[in-house]
Amino acid sequence: MARKELEEARTRLYQKADRTRMILGVGGALFVVMLIIGILNGIDSINTTGRPGELPIRRAITWVTIAVMCLIGPYGFYTASKQRLVKQIERRLPDFLRDVAEAGRFGMILAEAIVVSSSGRYGKLTPEIKKMAAQISWGVPATEALRLFAIRVKTPMTERVVSIIVKSSDAGGDVADVLTMVSHATKETQLTEEERKISMSTYVAVIYISFLVFIVTIWIMNVTFLPKMVEAGTSLTSGGVGGASAVESPLAKDIVGVVNTIQLAFITAMLVHAAGDGILAGVLDNGKIATGLRHSFIMLFICVLSFMAM
Repeated sequence: MARKELEEARTRLYQKADRTRMILGVGGALFVVMLIIGILNGIDSINTTGRPGELPIRRAITWVTIAVMCLIGPYGFYTASKQRLVKQIERRLPDFLRDVAEAGRFGMILAEAIVVSSSGRYGKLTPEIKKMAAQISWGVPATEALRLFAIRVKTPMTERVVSIIVKSSDAGGDVADVLTMVSHATKETQLTEEERKISMSTYVAVIYISFLVFIVTIWIMNVTFLPKMVEAGTSLTSGGVGGASAVESPLAKDIVGVVNTIQLAFITAMLVHAAGDGILAGVLDNGKIATGLRHSFIMLFICVLSFMAM
């Protein structure tokens, strides 16, 4: 029975991994489609924005940005969702360990204490604890049921806790005292992580604020300063050159070209700012780059909206 449950748990783990690959596959397919649209805009084969006079390279950058968003967005949000579920499971683990330890102090062995404690409410952890209690009721040893529990839940904290409990049970020590110490240590670790997360959230907020200030600064320069440069260049050539109009004169064309180059530099800076700040926010949040992909998606989305307004 234990071997069958182990195989079923492993199958579920593989299914979760397949779900991750599926999300990456869908994101990769959308990335390719959007990238092709961006290339077609870049070579001026199509014009998806419909804006007359807009540079093809600018349309291409917009669609390439959307392609990157399609690639990193689903995976980033899915990873954040999994990490949030892990935190919800781990948050109730010390409560379960405390209840098992209390039951053990009344003279119950580890298996009986787990079965008795399974009647409690532990949030997202409750279904897995009930499965573990059911396995013990079917005759599976408590240590083996704990190993299967660790495989199903598959979180770093759960694996460490189960490893300590199994070794203590195999050594024949007082499991109740071990469970109490592990429960306290786990709770202290969670409190430390929550304090760090609260302190780091301030820095994440600063990153978002600085990014928004940068976007607003770029937008103001684009809608006020750069048009004035074009107007100034046009006024200098108002007399025309060789019968040409002011707009068609070489100097006016040079000024327009410089303005377009500056706009492309602004757009590139916004994209680099968004990608880098998003990854940095994820690292500050929980030390993982994958979480930063969600922040990068949000900031790139703000960039795309800014492109449309510029």
